[in-house]
Amino acid sequence: MECKIRPALDDDAAAISAVILRALRETNPKDYTDEIIGRVERSFSPGAVRKLIGKRTVFVAIIGSRLVGTASLDGSVVRTVFVAPDVQAQGVGKLLMAQIERTARERNIPALTVPSSVTAETFYARLGFNAVRDSYYGDERTIIMERVLDDPC
Repeated sequence: MECKIRPALDDDAAAISAVILRALRETNPKDYTDEIIGRVERSFSPGAVRKLIGKRTVFVAIIGSRLVGTASLDGSVVRTVFVAPDVQAQGVGKLLMAQIERTARERNIPALTVPSSVTAETFYARLGFNAVRDSYYGDERTIIMERVLDDPC
């Protein structure tokens, strides 16, 4: 499986939305209620994703001609990291996060923060992020995690 990471284009919005919604529906139900998932889904319609592409640095993962993942950088905050369920645990998320980290280093960002879902906490921990605190939006728990970017030299 060769996976390429590239900047997102406006034309990717529908495919990004589809990956996010599928991941939410198939991967997150063990940690979140249908109500919470429904609320999050409304934030990632193709139109909403198109707006995010304009505001953030958004990357996509491509295998063959298929968009299989996305991640974005909003200042020093990592956001919207999702991988299609059928290719999870195959290194796609790790490649996306490596691109986010390279971009942060290029921008001299000293540390990254990620508001992690309960589902993704162990993924981020394996990448060197440490849990700092919990945050709640109603009954939706998010784990705020941070990672200081070491000098690569």
